[in-house]
Order: sequence, then structure tokens, then C-alpha cells
Amino acid sequence: MEIIEQAPKRAIVVTPHPDDCEGGCGGTMAKWIDSGNTDIVVILCTKGDKGTGDRSLTPEKLTSIREIEQQNASDSLGISRVVFLRHPDGGLEDDEEFRRELVYEIRKHKPEVLFCIDPVRSTTHTHRDHRKSGQCAIDAAFSFA
Repeated sequence: MEIIEQAPKRAIVVTPHPDDCEGGCGGTMAKWIDSGNTDIVVILCTKGDKGTGDRSLTPEKLTSIREIEQQNASDSLGISRVVFLRHPDGGLEDDEEFRRELVYEIRKHKPEVLFCIDPVRSTTHTHRDHRKSGQCAIDAAFSFA
């Protein structure tokens, strides 16, 4: 892990579900944005369509709600852009399509910093989508971009 003393010009946050990035690096994002130096793009990997105990919500309705919530949270922080990849919640795969999407966004935005969940050492983010999003983000950044 590297300690970054100065806010970068561009950063990408790869997050598996709506609201995961705010809990993980929300404070850092807010600090960097407040410094006036950083454009941040959030890449939301899944639809978040299983993130409720309310059985009256259809997956489509919950997807819509979660995307609006993510956009509102990002807007309040000053995030430059949210990219919605819309993979199934709980079904994120380390496959060519997902890696290609991540590589595309990394090449497009050219971040100096990329945040993702540590796919190996994290003891608090053991959900499969968390591990897959972290591993694919690392692969996309180092191997393909």
C-alpha cells in the first residue's frame, strides 16, 4: 500500500455494489475533491438488485432505486462521473467482458490512482463480488491498461 501525500488529478474507484465505495474511500474522495485538484470516476460494477430484504421490490425497481441513490451520493461528494456496468448482483465474473469494460474506462480516464477492494487480504469485504471486482480491477490496471 502506498501513502499518497498529494491529491491526484484523476482517480477511479471500482466498486462492486452501490454504497460500497463511500464506506471504503468516501473520506479520501471528499478530501481530494474539496482540494479542487481531483476528478473522480466511480465505476459501479453490479446493479445492486439483491441488496434488500423487502420482497415487494422487483429487481428492476431496486436497480433503479440503487442507481438513483448512487448518483445522488456521488453528486453530493462532487464525483465527476458514475459509470454503471449493470452486472448481476452476486454474479460478477472474472471474464473477458468485465475486464474489457474496466480496461476501457481506465484507458479513457487515465487515472493516477485506482481504488478497489483488496481481493486477498480484506477481512471485511469477503462477498464474492467484492473479491472479483478487486481482482479484475488490478488485472485491468496492471496487465491490460
